[in-house]
Amino acid sequence: MKMIKWMIATVMVTGLLASSAWAEAVDDAVLSLQHEWAIANYKTADDQKEATFKALVDKAEALSAKYPDRAEPKIWEAIIRAGYAGAMGGMSSMFNAMPQMEKGRDLLLAAEKIDATAMHGSVYTTLGSFYYMVPGGFIGFGDDDKALEYLTKALAVAPDDMDANYFMGDYWLEQHEYKKAIPYLQKVIDLPAVANRPVYSAGRKAEAEAKLRKAKKHVR
Repeated sequence: MKMIKWMIATVMVTGLLASSAWAEAVDDAVLSLQHEWAIANYKTADDQKEATFKALVDKAEALSAKYPDRAEPKIWEAIIRAGYAGAMGGMSSMFNAMPQMEKGRDLLLAAEKIDATAMHGSVYTTLGSFYYMVPGGFIGFGDDDKALEYLTKALAVAPDDMDANYFMGDYWLEQHEYKKAIPYLQKVIDLPAVANRPVYSAGRKAEAEAKLRKAKKHVR
């Protein structure tokens, strides 16, 4: 009986260690994508961004396929696809950008079903940003009401998250509600840098500073 109990305990411990190693591998791979996205977004010349993001989309798509039951790879594939869409120039942007955004939206909706609070509610933050950035009507799926709904959920999950505050501020800026935008953009600037993501933190804060200046020009 003691031998059976020992064997069961050993199997349980081995399973827990394997599960922990698997989770750590996913986290490390996602962090690598985050670093590469930050370099592509903030440090890459404009004429090289499209090719850089295209290669990064392929890498993100492979990671999502490798870990289909995890929300984080799907979230970052969606974010990277949005970066790829934004980097497209010329006629290609008209025909190819919107499918990237639609694929990103679908990935986020799938991630929401797995874990809506993963990565500080990044599902909600990213969906919110998609819905106000993408055109509506016959062109795209844009919807300002849905954007506000998702961004509000994001801040409820993580009120001190840099992206959640940045995109809420940017949303209000796009709505010409400048007074509403200011506190969110100011908070981005005041927040500490995100651990292990220095390039992203500096880039996002610089964007917030530029948008804050724009908002303040319209407020007397």
